[in-house]
Amino acid sequence: MSGKLDLKRADRAHYGGTAGRWSRVTVPPCRYLAVEGQGAPEGPSYAAALARLYPVAYGVKFAAKAQGRDFVVPPQSTQWWAEDPAAFVTGRRDEWRWRAMVRMPDFVHEADVVQAAEAKQVEGVTFVTLDEGDCFQTLHVGPYADEAPVLAQLHDEVMPEAGVTFGLPHHEVYLSDPRRVAPENLRTILRQPVVPI
Repeated sequence: MSGKLDLKRADRAHYGGTAGRWSRVTVPPCRYLAVEGQGAPEGPSYAAALARLYPVAYGVKFAAKAQGRDFVVPPQSTQWWAEDPAAFVTGRRDEWRWRAMVRMPDFVHEADVVQAAEAKQVEGVTFVTLDEGDCFQTLHVGPYADEAPVLAQLHDEVMPEAGVTFGLPHHEVYLSDPRRVAPENLRTILRQPVVPI
């Protein structure tokens, strides 16, 4: 394989969307490095999860590059859910459950992940396949805290009109680095897998 695989360019449907419009997309099975936990996204557990993900992601990348299969490490993403969905609208952030993830190319296998984790002396990173299938997806531009009205439109209007309900957990793909981009310019893909009612 020549060149460097950039999944953001090769799989534009996965990373694309139009602000202000929910589009229905079909997302094929994708592989991810993952760390699961609970608590607010600004809390120490979530930060610790990201600190474990990236060394393994880059370990896999550099091993693949040495074999002539280089790739760009894709943007980080997270699935979010709660035992009581009201925890999201009432601000009970300590109840939020999450799975922080970094997508891997199809040529990456479990053994590659295990080897990278051992080399970096990182524990708690798993390798999962998500088959999200039928989804609604949009691009949100702005602070994460401003997502609620966008999601309310999806839950209260778009999904009922389409005759669907929640499938797998809500999934966000972070196209911007919040350490380098002003909150009003953050670009986030919001995705909700759905199933027929």
